[in-house]
Amino acid sequence: MNTRSRLVIALGAGALVVLTGGAAQAAPSPAAAHGKSTCERAVEIAKKKAPGARVTDVEREREHGRQVCQVELEKGRWEYEVHVALDSGKIVKFEREYDDD
Repeated sequence: MNTRSRLVIALGAGALVVLTGGAAQAAPSPAAAHGKSTCERAVEIAKKKAPGARVTDVEREREHGRQVCQVELEKGRWEYEVHVALDSGKIVKFEREYDDD
């Protein structure tokens, strides 16, 4: 590659950094990387934690200053509650309860 080509590439890259704000831009969330809404991704994560269970309720809420999606599921007489952090996609709370009524 000749000197002129290197200069054009360097100037173009510099202009791109200036126009986009450089490294100041936030990385996309795990859900955005998958092209889905955050609660849709949370439902997928919860279903993996409780295989075969059906989703009965989904709520978006704030817990301890963090946005989470609360997913409730049922399988037979088992009830599951899975809280998924929307910023990281990690399960922050998991409860399983047997309905013996």
